[in-house]
Amino acid sequence: MNLPGSGAIAHRPRTYQSRKRTAVHGILHRITRSKARRTVLNKTFVVMMTGLFSFVLSEAGIPPPDGGNAKGNTAEGTQALFSNTTGNANTATGVGALYKNTTGTGNTATGMAALGSNTTGIANTAIGTRALLNATGNYNVALGDSAGEFLSAGDNNIDIGYNVFGVKGESNTIRIGNTDIIATYISGISGQTVVGGAAVFVDSSGKLGTMSASTRFSDEIKPMDRASEAILTLKPVTFRYKQEIDPRSIRQFGLIAEEVEKVDPDLVGRDEKGKVYSVRYDAVNAMLLNEFLKEHGKVEKLEKSVARQQKQIETLTAGLQKVSAELEASKPASQVVNNNQ
Repeated sequence: MNLPGSGAIAHRPRTYQSRKRTAVHGILHRITRSKARRTVLNKTFVVMMTGLFSFVLSEAGIPPPDGGNAKGNTAEGTQALFSNTTGNANTATGVGALYKNTTGTGNTATGMAALGSNTTGIANTAIGTRALLNATGNYNVALGDSAGEFLSAGDNNIDIGYNVFGVKGESNTIRIGNTDIIATYISGISGQTVVGGAAVFVDSSGKLGTMSASTRFSDEIKPMDRASEAILTLKPVTFRYKQEIDPRSIRQFGLIAEEVEKVDPDLVGRDEKGKVYSVRYDAVNAMLLNEFLKEHGKVEKLEKSVARQQKQIETLTAGLQKVSAELEASKPASQVVNNNQ
């Protein structure tokens, strides 16, 4: 028998209420375990469906946000290559890059909205935000933010530099640098001899080219005549460029554009604002040639005149000599008188 206070608990028979509580606890335990299993299954199901959905999109030919697909396309960025159907071998990196492309092939677009309007154009390369944004042509290259942004249906253009927009509709044109650029340095040109080359000219817009003299590109051809006489009033000078232009201050030889303009406005070049900028030395040279030929013609006439006069002089000289000889021969013989007779 256990003593009071010994800590032992006397055994009592289980009542109905205790059996009921035990049964309820068991049911709750099974329910809890069942919910845990369902939670695990639900998570597993979500992961499986996500993978399956990605697989279906890939097989359907729609470029996923990351990576590529069976058509050789690569898309990285929200809505990159968003509208593509049968186009292949395209690379789009950036939000909306090649967004409207459908059947275009071999295009590379890097930057937000780069080549965003292209649909069927092929072999275009755009690197920079909004580069070639509106271009729909072929074989265009743009490097720089907004480079080639204004190009449309033109082909084979190259635009390099920030805000080198290009011109709507143009083709086969190279543009490098925007209007903020004030100096250009290109290696491999200075000191190189080009045999049979042509001089390169630049106009007020920065366009480079050679001066064509072919009748294929000329109208209203006529002799220069007296138009070249204007150069006879030009005043050649020596001068030095300002220090910010030529720190070495090398002495130059030439003409002052403002003075030339007073003689003949067609002999000067102007900048983009219409201000006098340079002298058209190529035109001056042609006018010098015309004046030289005119003087040469005068010299030839003088030489012919002198030659005729020389012949006349020679003829007259010969005649005088003949007359002199005849006179000499016609003189009577001199007689000697003997004083002794």
